[in-house]
Amino acid sequence: MDSVSPLWGICSFDSVSDRLIDCRAKGRLPENPRSIIVACFPYLLPEKEYKNSNVSKYAVVTDYHDVAVKRLQNACSGLADLYPSNRFVPFADNSPIPEVSAALASGLGVLGKNSLIITEKYGSYVFIGEIVTNLELDAHDSAVSECIGCGKCISACPSRAIGNGVDTEKCLSAITQKKGELSEKEKALMKECGCVWGCDICQDICPMNKNAAATTIEEFLSAPIPLLTENTDLVGRAYAWRGRKVIDRNLSVFKENNL
Repeated sequence: MDSVSPLWGICSFDSVSDRLIDCRAKGRLPENPRSIIVACFPYLLPEKEYKNSNVSKYAVVTDYHDVAVKRLQNACSGLADLYPSNRFVPFADNSPIPEVSAALASGLGVLGKNSLIITEKYGSYVFIGEIVTNLELDAHDSAVSECIGCGKCISACPSRAIGNGVDTEKCLSAITQKKGELSEKEKALMKECGCVWGCDICQDICPMNKNAAATTIEEFLSAPIPLLTENTDLVGRAYAWRGRKVIDRNLSVFKENNL
């Protein structure tokens, strides 16, 4: 599985079966699912790659959906050859699996106050994908443990969205992704943080991310785009799904008052 991701674990399907997400992808689950192979895809680049960046670190690299799904599909093909009587179904983001919960149950990290998993080697700078199978595998099934609880992410959050979990209505990352007109308060938040898409403040302030290792995934290293402009090609980028209209709206916020 190291060819899929440098960090992976296994949990039983039962460990998250009571928290499945009701989405269209739920129909792809194999009959009688027994195990979940969870993979974390680190995306942090060397710091120099973020110079003058105006997007969240996760959006600087190529769209992880393409990278994760391709690697997971390849793994599924290999597993199906080994276990022809079983099914192996890949998911990434568009998933009925509560991915952070599955990753925690697989022993891949601890839960941050910002609801992100924090891994020992890569910090919280990871994407999550999974393979659901009806094959019974030896599961790690770890109890959920939490971060050091220093509260720095709570204090640093510009919109005070972090408390008992994250209030997505207030979260700046969610604000940059929503459709429609932004309020003056929301625009001010974007200007204050200087991010056209997403927000990294709670991650960057986290002491558990201080020594996070850079990614070794070639697809992420090959084509970073740290600066989003009106001329940026959206194809193959994490923000492409939202479309040009929202991107241009966000960019226009920084043109106001020549910011």
